[in-house]
Amino acid sequence: MPVFTAHTAETAPGAARRAIEGVRRRFGWLPTPVALMADSPQLLTSFLTASAGFEQTDLAPLEREVVVLTVATTNECHVCVALHTGTLTRLGADAELITALRAGSALADPRLEALRRFTLAVLDHRGAVPDDELDAFLSAGYQPRHALDVVLGVGAYTISTFANRLTRAPLDPPLAAHAWTSAA
Repeated sequence: MPVFTAHTAETAPGAARRAIEGVRRRFGWLPTPVALMADSPQLLTSFLTASAGFEQTDLAPLEREVVVLTVATTNECHVCVALHTGTLTRLGADAELITALRAGSALADPRLEALRRFTLAVLDHRGAVPDDELDAFLSAGYQPRHALDVVLGVGAYTISTFANRLTRAPLDPPLAAHAWTSAA
């Protein structure tokens, strides 16, 4: 018997209905992870607010997806990896970049690799990034504000990855083409 309920706009707590409808309009369908998060309107609203804030940072769309996919693979969120692989594909990212991100391997582009490594440092050190790792990030051309933007991305997508794993969110059919396992 499932512990968590995959809600619809009709079954969700009232405080989550508007958010669910907004996500459904954006995607054209309601991703099951969002339907599951709706059981806690505060969680759902917090995730959507944090991710919307991350989308408004000075990091380029491709850079934001490097952060998100790094968090998703580190936290082994299969749904997140599939969803953001699709986003990278729509952004025109090359297959080599996507494959490396999904494998947790070094990226060919030195600037994106510095971003990936800094994201890992934020995760690994729970924000207390050693000076040498922060210096390497800044030496790649990023600014201190970008370090804080990464923290926002890590926070937003840690919420999502943890919620998706806790609720055992399944891979929705629209994401099946981008299925992933930690052995990929």
